[in-house]
Amino acid sequence: MIVPTYFYLILSGLLFVVGAVGVLVRRNALIIFMCVEMMLNAVSLSFVALANQFGQLDGQVFVMLVMAVAAAEVAVGLAIVIALTRHRDTTNVDEINLLKW
Repeated sequence: MIVPTYFYLILSGLLFVVGAVGVLVRRNALIIFMCVEMMLNAVSLSFVALANQFGQLDGQVFVMLVMAVAAAEVAVGLAIVIALTRHRDTTNVDEINLLKW
């Protein structure tokens, strides 16, 4: 049985909405990073689904680029969160005000 492309696009849209709501609602920096990763994976899913439908490899190549950028973002973001946790002893983004005077 072949799954229609619009099922993948609906799933991708739902994943993106859940990730966006998580970014807007949650205050924990680690949860926010996980929601951003969920949004990146949702976009990657739609790229792969549409590339498969149209018989092109462009979407799958772009997903590899997105995965590399996501890995770099996780490494840098996690380092920042660890540094802020050691400095402020919290991961709540409302309590992190290092750039304020």
